Amino acid sequence: MRVLAFDPGYDRLGVAVMEKTNGKEILIHSECVTTDRTDTMPERLHIIGSRIETLTHEFHPDHVALETLFFNKNQKTAIAVAEVRGIILFLARKAGCSIAEFSPQEIKVAVTGYGKSDKSAVTGMVKRLVPNVPDTALDDEYDAIAVGITALACAR
Repeated sequence: MRVLAFDPGYDRLGVAVMEKTNGKEILIHSECVTTDRTDTMPERLHIIGSRIETLTHEFHPDHVALETLFFNKNQKTAIAVAEVRGIILFLARKAGCSIAEFSPQEIKVAVTGYGKSDKSAVTGMVKRLVPNVPDTALDDEYDAIAVGITALACAR
């Protein structure tokens, strides 16, 4: 089973491609897709969508997993992240992938065993569970890897 996992964002989109082999989570690829703040939102969405299409063609995932929308005080940010999530969901179905969505709390429980873990606890456990995370990985990549771990743990 191959999972393409996302930490949705429009400034930075965390991406991880993972598999479970012999009971271990294996990271095949991770990256952070960044967009230029000076670009229009339609251009930023196009960059994100194009990269997601390339990833689905390159890695042929069976499943796509992503974090559910976390509502914060900034509605403009929440709407833009929702637009990115819409692109991910559309392209996942277009590629014939099943889709799994997880709340931040579900991801924290799957990775650390505690639903109120902080970001450093999640990052620390990701490093322990997936030994080949690049040293240059950004927070968004770690979050996407955590989503991938959750999807693989929940897969039947």
